[in-house]
Amino acid sequence: MKTSIGYQGQMRWIAGEGPSRIVVDAGTQAGGLGEGHNPKALVLQGLASCSGMDVATMLERQQVPFSDLTIEVEAEQTGRNPKVFKTIHMTYRIRTAPEFESKVRRAIALSHDKFCGVSAMLVKTAAISHELVLDAPA
Repeated sequence: MKTSIGYQGQMRWIAGEGPSRIVVDAGTQAGGLGEGHNPKALVLQGLASCSGMDVATMLERQQVPFSDLTIEVEAEQTGRNPKVFKTIHMTYRIRTAPEFESKVRRAIALSHDKFCGVSAMLVKTAAISHELVLDAPA
């Protein structure tokens, strides 16, 4: 894996190349413009998308009908520099029938215990917890 990031001034960076580029920026309190993604938020988004891809893949392979899969992530940081995540809580929200709840729970567990590399890295420094909110199909 390889990536790049280029400095644009005022704490603003452009990450990647082509149409998949993203803006990384510090908040105004840190000298940035606050117009891009915060680096630590990107780490949490990486965790959510890594696990989300695992969960969606497993459910699709099992032909579990679902929609509206979203993952909310909250983290608490240590108080001293370097401020790292000490706890991370993930809330998986998915719309599917109640009879598929056990398959969804199993997919989430497998993602964290076996497949998601981002989770495997972060769990070395932070306690990661998760919960499932099941919404009935429309």
